[in-house]
Amino acid sequence: MAIDYDKFLALTIPDAEQSYGAKDCMLYALSLGLGLDPVNEDELPFVYEKNLKVLPTLATVLASPGFWLRDLDTGIDWVKLVHGEHSMVMHKPLAGSGTVTSKNRVLDVVDKGEGKGAIVYSERTISDKASGDLLCTIVQTTFCRGDGGFGGPPRPQRQPHAIPDRAPDLVCELPTRPEAALIYRLSADLNPLHADPAVAKAAGFPKPILHGLATFGVAGHALLKTVCGYDPARLAAIAGRFSAPVYPGETIRTELWRDGNIVSFRATVVERAVVAINNGRAELR
Repeated sequence: MAIDYDKFLALTIPDAEQSYGAKDCMLYALSLGLGLDPVNEDELPFVYEKNLKVLPTLATVLASPGFWLRDLDTGIDWVKLVHGEHSMVMHKPLAGSGTVTSKNRVLDVVDKGEGKGAIVYSERTISDKASGDLLCTIVQTTFCRGDGGFGGPPRPQRQPHAIPDRAPDLVCELPTRPEAALIYRLSADLNPLHADPAVAKAAGFPKPILHGLATFGVAGHALLKTVCGYDPARLAAIAGRFSAPVYPGETIRTELWRDGNIVSFRATVVERAVVAINNGRAELR
């Protein structure tokens, strides 16, 4: 089965709803490595209910519509999917508890050509159920490696944000926990690729890998630490392109270039000198 362009754009992706509390906020922060130093007073508010702060990237795991590219009649070979890019705009800071709803839709699908795959752009808007206030807009880019040549209208692929051609202005190295993926999956994606060594080996990895959005969260932590003074309200937007997996326990080195309220960034695995997230862009308030 191949992608039917018009049918795909008209897909109805289910809305979602989720209630969360302080424990969910703290568990998410712990999975990203906050609290490794239990006396770090900057990180403690994210992992301790007293004066609780919420990481902005928690929004990536809230009110998810599930694996709709597999579960709906999309015509996509879902086994060959790769999460390509992720962006989020924070309209309001997240509260420490509440109920949120999401509306989800397909923005576009681009045919790269036979044997070259297809690109799916989808959007999730997250709102507070009680007030109706829009909290976050997330756009995800999915690379469908097995679905090129379906005959969509030709047009150029969106270009990634360019990293400045100069030495970084700031660098932040953050370790990840050896059990990071096992903790993170309790907040989000339960894919056994991130927990079961046999599944990881069958997928071509020597051991379970960290979720891409967990790496995205670590980069978000680096931004909070280096340019936001650990104030979640200052991070207005963050986006990046996934380029290599991270193994739990590795150190992520985030290089940052600041140009006014725009911060470009790149996240590299220190132990293997590979870029995990490239073409990163953040906007500050």
